[in-house]
Amino acid sequence: MTRLMSWLTPVAFLTSVTALYMALRYAPPERFMGNVQRIFYFHVAAAWVGFLAFTIVFIASLAYLRRSEERWDRLAAAAAELGVLFTTITLLMGSLWARAVWGVWWTWDPKLTTTLILWFLYAGYLLVRAAVDDRRQRGRFAAVLGVVGFLNVPVVYMSSVWWTSIHPVLRNQAEMTLAPAMRAALQAAVVAFTLLFVVLLVLRVRLARLADAVGELRTAGAWKG
Repeated sequence: MTRLMSWLTPVAFLTSVTALYMALRYAPPERFMGNVQRIFYFHVAAAWVGFLAFTIVFIASLAYLRRSEERWDRLAAAAAELGVLFTTITLLMGSLWARAVWGVWWTWDPKLTTTLILWFLYAGYLLVRAAVDDRRQRGRFAAVLGVVGFLNVPVVYMSSVWWTSIHPVLRNQAEMTLAPAMRAALQAAVVAFTLLFVVLLVLRVRLARLADAVGELRTAGAWKG
C-alpha cells in the first residue's frame, strides 16, 4: 500500500493541476454562459465522486453485515466521510452556477432536492457513528443506514428524467454536444477528482486503522492496570 501511495499521490497532484489548467484556460468559454460554465467541470466531477463514495459505502456495508470484519466498517466510514465532503462541493458549486445562470442560489428542483436529501442521509450516517460507543453495535447500525441510504443514489441520478426539471440532463450520447476541448476538460476533471478521492480514501482508512489499534492498546493497558 505504501508503494501504491508513493506514486499515486504525485500522479493525483499532477492530474489535478492539469485539470485546473484545462478547465480554466484550455477549454473555451461557453457560447451563452461564458466563463461561469467552467464551474460545470468541477460540479460534475464532484458529483461523480460522491456517487462513487456512496457506492463503496453500500458495498462495504453489505460486506460488514455478512462478515462483521472491522476493515469493511472502516472502509464504509471513510467513504461516507468523503462522500459527504464531495457532495457538499457538488451542492456549493451547483449553487454558484444556479446564481449565475438562473438568478437564484437555490431552487427546489428534483435534482437539487434529491441531492440534498442524499447529503442529509449520509450526514445522519456520520452522526450515528459518532453517537454510538460500542464498536460492533455502531458498525451494524451504520451498515444498515449505508445500505438504505444508497437507495437514493439512483433516484438522484434519474431525477431529471423522471420529473420535470430545469437541471441539465443528458439522456444519451447523442445529446453530448460539448466541444472537444470542453469534453477533454470534463474528462480531466473527473479523472483528477477520482484519483484525489482514492488518495484521501486510502489515507483515511489507514488513519482509522491506526486509531483502532491505539484504542485497543489503551483498552488492554486499562484492563491490565
